[in-house]
Amino acid sequence: MSLVSEEFPQVVPYRAEEITIPADVTPERVPTHIVDYSEAEQTDEQLSSEISKANVICIVYAVNNKKSIEKVTSHWIPLINDNTDKDSRVPVILVGNKSDLVEHSSMETILPVMNQYTEIETCVECSAKNLKNISELFYYAQKAVLHPTGPLYCPEEKQMKLACIKALTRIFKVSDLDNDGILNDNELNFFQRTCFNAPLASQALEDVKNVVRKNVIDGVCDNGLTLKGFLFLHILFIQRGRHETTWTVLRRFGYDDDLELHQDYLFPLTLKVPPDCTTELNHNAYLFLQSVFDKHDKDRDCALSPEELKDLFDVFPYMPWGPDVNNTVCTNDQDWITYQGFLSQWTLTTYLDVQRCLEYLGYLGYSIISEQESQAAAITVTRDKKIDLQKKQTQRSVFRCNIFGDSGSGKSGFLQAFLGRNLTRQNIVSEEHMSYYAISTAYVYGQEKYLLLHEVFPDFDVLSDTDLACDIVCLVYDASNPHSFEYCARVFKQYFMDTKTPCMMIAAKSDLQETKQLYALTPLEFCRKHKMPPPQAFTCNTADAPCKDIYTKLTTMAMHPLLSILITSLSRWTGLI
Repeated sequence: MSLVSEEFPQVVPYRAEEITIPADVTPERVPTHIVDYSEAEQTDEQLSSEISKANVICIVYAVNNKKSIEKVTSHWIPLINDNTDKDSRVPVILVGNKSDLVEHSSMETILPVMNQYTEIETCVECSAKNLKNISELFYYAQKAVLHPTGPLYCPEEKQMKLACIKALTRIFKVSDLDNDGILNDNELNFFQRTCFNAPLASQALEDVKNVVRKNVIDGVCDNGLTLKGFLFLHILFIQRGRHETTWTVLRRFGYDDDLELHQDYLFPLTLKVPPDCTTELNHNAYLFLQSVFDKHDKDRDCALSPEELKDLFDVFPYMPWGPDVNNTVCTNDQDWITYQGFLSQWTLTTYLDVQRCLEYLGYLGYSIISEQESQAAAITVTRDKKIDLQKKQTQRSVFRCNIFGDSGSGKSGFLQAFLGRNLTRQNIVSEEHMSYYAISTAYVYGQEKYLLLHEVFPDFDVLSDTDLACDIVCLVYDASNPHSFEYCARVFKQYFMDTKTPCMMIAAKSDLQETKQLYALTPLEFCRKHKMPPPQAFTCNTADAPCKDIYTKLTTMAMHPLLSILITSLSRWTGLI
């Protein structure tokens, strides 16, 4: 009542009315709902209900009343603990009222209590009569909710908690833009602007580094702040009661009150993908990913070794890529993911599972480093495919080719050949690490496009909508197996004959002796009848990397489906295909 009226009330009821302090009159800019309790007017059940709903609890005792002080530990704290979850204790503020009636402080008695109960955030001595520290105690109550000590620091051990160390370590790594293990002045200023909207003055920067130098060995290196020094500064903030500084940093980098990355940070709600539209990374996203790759390619060999890849994903809570990635994108002779392969894998993830891509970009700090509102700014949602067909042009850069064929027809070899691997190199890949996807680039009329190949499992009766949704269909049969073509013919007639999806027939294993297919029409006759290009001979059993011309043709047909019939007609006369 003293807080609201700013004067001491002469007549005090058993229980004050519930009030809400508006956000605009509080330092933290949040509304505060204050609920009083009176044993004379309320039941134990009502008290328990209020305790369970509270974000913070103030236990008021009289500094001139020994029994009142003793009741803090004998009654109130046990009662509160019995009505709150042990895993998420509600912060408690001890309030020593009536300080105007005594000349001594109660802090000597209260300090052992504070050390015993970690849920006690602080103790404030005040006087409702003199209005001393009244507004301050509610400020501390707000602060205990918004900037709690519990998740950050263990007062008994005088150490930062492991979850806090883990979160701040990720923040350091994201902010270390050149990955040299040191935050230089430019990186520190970027960090400062990101979190607090203002750079540090040169002298302030030096003062910060001098504090670290005096207290931590190896806290400063090459005139930059090391991880050790960065963590020390935050311990210092916490120990000096400046929890809000650390919490501001944590929240800016996406952390919630439990020091987990917030779901709204990882999965922005602004992205909507209508049917018949796809998702791609935009130019700024590729620039960001290029910088991430360069940052971790320490030996500058344009490939990421297992150690470099592990370092890159150190800011993730788990390893996002398994060994199958090495058989999905291009790698070097040591089977390390190349620069092109790295971008290809991100392109694949964006196309197949954009929510996962947003999550991954969140771990890397995309929105912070790129100064965007969220990861959604990295994504382009393409226009409806039907509009592309109407306008006879597309702005898309990723095209999907679903590959059908009977078991043993050569589909896997066709995928791996796209990544530059001949049969000899394919044979050393273990079955468990094989991938049903392959993605790389192809050039069409001088433009770089991504072609995504997907091998569809050869179960003819259970083809899903995903199996059928693509930009071009590739039907692969084994030219040396007389029974292989029939499967391709059946898939085409049942699923694609009456669609506008362009199709291409691939006569795989062309290095082996060609055998007459046991089907009513020859593959060439079948293609002519259904206005498809003639079957394309293909083999991956070569001394060098297999020829990639076929993949350029597939990409061209995917980009210009309406031209495929014309190309087919021309090919009969000019041999273009």
